[in-house]
Amino acid sequence: MIKVTQVVNARQRKEFIDFPLELYRGNRYFVPPLYGDEKKIFTTNNIYADTCESVFFLAYRDGTPVGRISGIIQKAANRKSGEKRVRFTRFDCIEDFDVAKALFKALEEWASSKGMDTVCGPLGYSDLEREGLLVDGFDQLSTFEEQYNYEYYGGFIEKLGYKKEVDWYEFKLYLPEKEKREEVYKLSEYVMKRYKLHYGEAENVRDFINKYADGFFELLDRSYDDLYGTVPFTESMKKMIISNFILLVDLEHVAVVLDENDRLVCLGVCFPSIAEAVQSSGGHLTPATILNIFRSKRKPKIIDLGLVGVDAEYINKGIPAIVCARIMDMLQKDGIDHIETNLNLENNYSILNMWKRFDCVRHKQRRAYVKTLQPDSMR
Repeated sequence: MIKVTQVVNARQRKEFIDFPLELYRGNRYFVPPLYGDEKKIFTTNNIYADTCESVFFLAYRDGTPVGRISGIIQKAANRKSGEKRVRFTRFDCIEDFDVAKALFKALEEWASSKGMDTVCGPLGYSDLEREGLLVDGFDQLSTFEEQYNYEYYGGFIEKLGYKKEVDWYEFKLYLPEKEKREEVYKLSEYVMKRYKLHYGEAENVRDFINKYADGFFELLDRSYDDLYGTVPFTESMKKMIISNFILLVDLEHVAVVLDENDRLVCLGVCFPSIAEAVQSSGGHLTPATILNIFRSKRKPKIIDLGLVGVDAEYINKGIPAIVCARIMDMLQKDGIDHIETNLNLENNYSILNMWKRFDCVRHKQRRAYVKTLQPDSMR
């Protein structure tokens, strides 16, 4: 018999965090989140505690955890869209449809009790979190920014009445042939001169933050405003990004483009891949893990594309060529094999068209689902 329980105590919180680590033990494609970050979602240190309402459920069989799920009311997102949605996230279960059914039943009942009429996901508290269910690319290593899942998840979710809302594509970018590179560099130089643009400079990462952080977040908010699932950056979110920036970013993997008045019009931020560095430790920051993270930062083999933002005024003025030229510079560094794009919305054509300038492989696909709750369940 399956019993679903709301997570309310320390033992259950630990079981909730540990469950995917056990489920994917030995799986070479699964990359865990940082364990300490997952612990924070249950505390007042959760940076989303003041803007979101959360619930966590565990499914047990004979006293053993067999599945988990979390629900989020993202109040800023609901205000933005005028909808009454609950996001599901952190869904994991054994290969048993009855477990998935019981978990989603508990979540949907909670959503209805809160006056919500729609469930969607997988989506986290914001698009800074892991989102989207893997529907293609099960034999590919996840990036640190992504959640891996088994192939049967999608079938379970669809059987429960959830429909596709949107897909994301992911690409590996490889250095293109010389002729293609020269074409991009030539166009990049032309755009820079034509619109009197120049690269922003900084002595180090902290200097970069002092100079560009405000413009950085303003541009991201404008660039991402119309994209699926996004919410404005709060002060807490900004502090978290800056903290991660200091830890992981090398200025060689950052591009900031300014206009003649030093206004930020384009940015691109990449991170060295730390997937393998955290994989073996279950997300725990052990001394060995920290050492491996710094090794990955010094000599990365793979670079993860983090954030790309372009001012709407410049989106059709050739600015993407500048971003591509900078990425090509990174790909020519010793030891770099390729760049992972992470998630690109299937209808974000301005981004998808950029990757045509590279030798690229679409190797993963993710999906967000949606379900309208029936009135008889909305008591």
